[in-house]
Amino acid sequence: MFAFGSLYLQIPGLYGEKGVLPAHTQLPNLKYPKQCFMDKLTFLCFSSYFGLNVSYMMEFISLAGTVLSFIGMVWKSWCTATLFLLLWSSYLSLYQVGQTFLWFQWDILLLEVGFLTILVAPVSRRGWFEYRPRNLVTMWLIRWVLFRLMFASGVVKLQSGCPTWWGLTALNVHYESQCIPTTLAWYFHQLPGWWHKLCVVATFVIEIPVPFMFFSPVRSHRIFSCYAQMLLQIMIILTGNYNFFNLVTLTLCLSLMDDVHLGYQFVKDLSFGFISYVKNTCSWFGKWVGFGILIYYTMAYFSLRVTPEGTIESVVAFTREEFDAWMSRAVPLSIAIGAFSLVITIAEALTSALFEVRGFLDKFGVFSTTFIYSVAAICMFGISLVPYTVLDRPTSQRVWPVFQHLYGHTSDFHLTSAYGLFRRMTGVEGRPEVILEGSNSLDGPWIEYEFPYKPGHVERPPPVVAPHQPRIDWQLWFAALGTYNQNPWLISLAHRLLSGQPEVIALLDISSPWRDNTPKYIRASKYTYQYTSIKEGASGSWWKRTYEGDYLPIFTVDHAPLVEYLRKIGTIGTMDIPATNQPLQHGLDAIRGWINIASPEVLLWSLFITACVITWTKRGVKPSMSYRSAKHAGGRL
Repeated sequence: MFAFGSLYLQIPGLYGEKGVLPAHTQLPNLKYPKQCFMDKLTFLCFSSYFGLNVSYMMEFISLAGTVLSFIGMVWKSWCTATLFLLLWSSYLSLYQVGQTFLWFQWDILLLEVGFLTILVAPVSRRGWFEYRPRNLVTMWLIRWVLFRLMFASGVVKLQSGCPTWWGLTALNVHYESQCIPTTLAWYFHQLPGWWHKLCVVATFVIEIPVPFMFFSPVRSHRIFSCYAQMLLQIMIILTGNYNFFNLVTLTLCLSLMDDVHLGYQFVKDLSFGFISYVKNTCSWFGKWVGFGILIYYTMAYFSLRVTPEGTIESVVAFTREEFDAWMSRAVPLSIAIGAFSLVITIAEALTSALFEVRGFLDKFGVFSTTFIYSVAAICMFGISLVPYTVLDRPTSQRVWPVFQHLYGHTSDFHLTSAYGLFRRMTGVEGRPEVILEGSNSLDGPWIEYEFPYKPGHVERPPPVVAPHQPRIDWQLWFAALGTYNQNPWLISLAHRLLSGQPEVIALLDISSPWRDNTPKYIRASKYTYQYTSIKEGASGSWWKRTYEGDYLPIFTVDHAPLVEYLRKIGTIGTMDIPATNQPLQHGLDAIRGWINIASPEVLLWSLFITACVITWTKRGVKPSMSYRSAKHAGGRL
């Protein structure tokens, strides 16, 4: 719901015919819808069937996705495989033309998890109140995604050779150098250096060894690993605006829990005396052995030591060569653990379908369904190894060819992807920022364009914007890490601002001086931003900045090289298909005009709160009896 809603609010300015990156340019075969669909795998190819142009079709799909997500959030029984198929295919359709504004890890993660949810969800609405043995297998796939996401995010930090990660100083700069920090990030930045180092150690531990506990036979290990991951995600949410990404990750963590822990079931151990004692003893012993190993190696590999002053010193106590040697063993070991865990899970599910279901026809139906889903799980596990094993080249070369071929044939659907967050820490000497400026004279004065969320004026506090993702503000952070030649979208943005395109100007902050008039000239300067100290912050400034030089040369709207370049890349000079369905177009315009009364983050949270209120105020709904309860009561599946 957040992903569709956030994108919907920005479509005209980003992908409209006169937006920054018009979406219709990504569909060259638009006049031949079937061929277009075979080439791009997007519903936007059929926009002419609805009488809409491509940008209006994007709005229609985004609105439909938002509404369907809202319905699924409020009425659980509607969350069937059909609903998630519609949501996944709709987001894939938008992703296929999203270009640089949708090329993020949270977008591909949402696509992968969205597809897996089709397997996890029941086929029919009645299925929500039935126990299905295949649940064991499909939920295991969610756990495997979480493992790949967290483990890869941890090891790439060390594989990159980034000195801040190896020196445990990454958090000394992270809070001010991340894309869009929150207000709390300023306060976290003021914490002492030894604390930042300790937090980096905790990050490494949570992301690298703890994920192996996801597949531990000891239940307490899985519960502990779940809360460890949740703690990390909550801290990221508090200090950074990473849209819906952390919410997706928190949802994945639920696969580590069970109904007993969540309070849905009470299971009594029916084992007899000595057997029960042995089971409890082994579980207790295994629990503390696992925690003991984790604590021992954490202290050993990071040389943790308490100083007389009460601080905790830490330093990486292994070399790059030792880490690479460990990775050559860890990646194959993780695959072996995953494969073994999947086999055991499939065996448990098939056994449950075979012996716990009464009646021959019911038994045959449940067993067959479980077997089909198990085959699908094996295929999903196999193709996920192709992107996962990029962490270790020798292991990647040993992946079975059948899985490599299957991955190659399905890669366009983004069923699985490689992950690895915060590979290298940028902004060690301060965060670079691109500041666009407009003027009606070459001699100035040059007045800055204000964007609603990225750092601009030093007195403006860092905002809280999640779960909304402002795609322009976000991309400007990446643009500052390179040159304008590497970011053609920025040149297009400058031209649209000079042209006074209202849908692009709407992406500016409401206080921006250029919202109501258009300058004759535009340029961009590069600054280095740093947080103020506590003493400096008392003056009301959150940032201090230093001018570094010119970033974008001075342009006018009719600057010949600029216009020629934009025509060459297709940003201007191309026409979208005409919209013929005037009633639907006017309806979409009316909806957009109505929702523009509030800021995006307020709209998204209002939608969320509305869904929560409806959910909690529903009365008189009595869920049907589950299969396990029916079985003990003598019922049938």
